[in-house]
Amino acid sequence: MKVVLINPNICMQKGDLFGTGIPYMPISLAFVAASLRKQGHVPVVIDAFGEAPFKARMKEHLMVQGLSPEEIVARIPSDADVVCVYAAKVVADIVTKDIVAAARKAIKVPIVMIENTQSVVAYSLRLAGEAFLDLGADYVLIGEPEQRLQRLLACIAARRQPDFDGIMFKRNGKLFTVDKKEFILDLDSLPFPAWELFPLKNYWKLGYAHGPMQGNYLPLLTSRGCPFNCGFCIIPEMNHRRWRARSAKNVVDEMEHWIRTLGVREFHFEDLNPTVRKERIVEMCNEIIRRGLRVSWKLVAGTKIETFDKATADAMAAAGCIYVSISPESGSPHVMQLMQKPFDHAYGLEMIRHLHSRRITTQACFVLGYPGETDADLALTRSYMRKLVKAGCDEVSMFIMTPIPGSRQFGNVTGFSNLSQLTFSPCWRQDYKKLNRFRTRSYLEFYLLKLFYHPITLARQPFNVLLRDFRTKTEMTAFRTLRLWSIGRHAKR
Repeated sequence: MKVVLINPNICMQKGDLFGTGIPYMPISLAFVAASLRKQGHVPVVIDAFGEAPFKARMKEHLMVQGLSPEEIVARIPSDADVVCVYAAKVVADIVTKDIVAAARKAIKVPIVMIENTQSVVAYSLRLAGEAFLDLGADYVLIGEPEQRLQRLLACIAARRQPDFDGIMFKRNGKLFTVDKKEFILDLDSLPFPAWELFPLKNYWKLGYAHGPMQGNYLPLLTSRGCPFNCGFCIIPEMNHRRWRARSAKNVVDEMEHWIRTLGVREFHFEDLNPTVRKERIVEMCNEIIRRGLRVSWKLVAGTKIETFDKATADAMAAAGCIYVSISPESGSPHVMQLMQKPFDHAYGLEMIRHLHSRRITTQACFVLGYPGETDADLALTRSYMRKLVKAGCDEVSMFIMTPIPGSRQFGNVTGFSNLSQLTFSPCWRQDYKKLNRFRTRSYLEFYLLKLFYHPITLARQPFNVLLRDFRTKTEMTAFRTLRLWSIGRHAKR
């Protein structure tokens, strides 16, 4: 069957620099494309962002980059058998719905929604999928899509009603939902992502990415899921706290494959929690060194710092790791209990000092405004941030909690009018101004302290921006802001 895979546009909330407008490469969709091809189908990719990243328009409170819904539909081959739309990010919900509605008007073949299960900026289609069915989608896949899509294609070919787990559809106005139960355990059995079907050069031309970009890069997904149960996060719902990993050899095989075929030597790990098994990371480092691969790699999506130790960090540094993001979330033990996230603040400082000594750039991420947080808790967060700066942490990011469908806080925090407002700068929250002031002042204090404790490192940052040799996400954000301003000047209203 000829299966069209549509990656929606990238959207940026006006005035937001903290989580929207970031061009995540659609790695889960690339895995789907590769799996379809392995199963004998013909995947056709329409990357609404990647095919026109410098084209923009305004949609309500969003700047939308990429093709219009009409241009997307015009690219669908007339002989397509199935069209799949990727629900990549919650901020793009209204744009994704426009794509589904436009496709439904133009084509008669089945439309399938694919869930993004491996990103904290995605959302649960078990909770949000019915709206797509009402707009004309025929099926919503819930959970990892590779095997479920194959089963669905078999049902479509046989004109049989699907009965496997992880699917939602309507018949005669009645909603049928079979929640996910199965998870892919042998990730090594999956083919490498089919990046050759995507407009990679356009992503590289942007000059910015999710992780600090220093050249042509590719994302890696070396594991899936996370064993922790953070209350602000969608991942416990999406993965049932099941962490599964590819083998060290399989990961390094993929690195070597892209070095050989695309000449790429920079890799951004987009795992939710890649270091759960430190032995796997050490084995991967040893394999990189054994093969003599000259690579740089970065843990850009965050990891649980207590899951590895100094010896692991030493191996990572020797094998080319140059960036690690961690997530303390709060400096307050009280808030951590509310979130149901364990974190050893003292161990975090110890490891930041060690990573700094090994010349690995570090980021610490915090979540502000969790229900039950007090001014005293915020003061503890700022105090811990000060300790991190002194220890050598290179940058911090502060996100204001938003109730994404799939998180335990969905339904508890209200005030938004559509799902695309569920960003990490939720200006609809009654306490947004207060939290945003805290965030802004904390950033200012961070850099003043950095000037005091690490003046040489701070002095290098403007040159890194000018040379586009980004060592931190903050440096890259400065460049991204200028580029998006230039793109936005010509956005259609």
